[in-house]
Amino acid sequence: MEKQVRVTEICPTKTQALIKNGALLVDVREKDEVAQLAYDVPNIINIPLSVFEEHYTEIPKDRQVVMVCKAGGRSLRAAGFMVYHGYDNVINMKHGLIRWVQKGFPTIGDTSLVLENAEASSCCDSHSHSHSSDSKKTCCNDEPKTEGSCC
Repeated sequence: MEKQVRVTEICPTKTQALIKNGALLVDVREKDEVAQLAYDVPNIINIPLSVFEEHYTEIPKDRQVVMVCKAGGRSLRAAGFMVYHGYDNVINMKHGLIRWVQKGFPTIGDTSLVLENAEASSCCDSHSHSHSSDSKKTCCNDEPKTEGSCC
């Protein structure tokens, strides 16, 4: 039986705080996806899931790493792979770029590509376009509704 791993998951708002503290985002979307719409953050690298096993060792082990993708599924798989291979500081950003865009966080490219197929979620204040984590404190149904835990 294979060893099971547990991956910590956080929301885009919490990811913003980690970014401010120097965390590295690892985007596992394919290069054509990133070319159309990218996260606009200072510390990010792109290692597509299709070549991830060959390149994951390029990710530093001594740094906080947040795995990201479009919806959170591919990044969760990559995060699990990393934890299995000895990375301790790896977190997955659930809901991915879709929720990131819904929250109005910074991107480069055409956000309509993500939003046209995404379901609007009023619990996450999808109509807010503030670039600050101090925007309305509305939380998702799957997040604990405590102060500062907004998704």
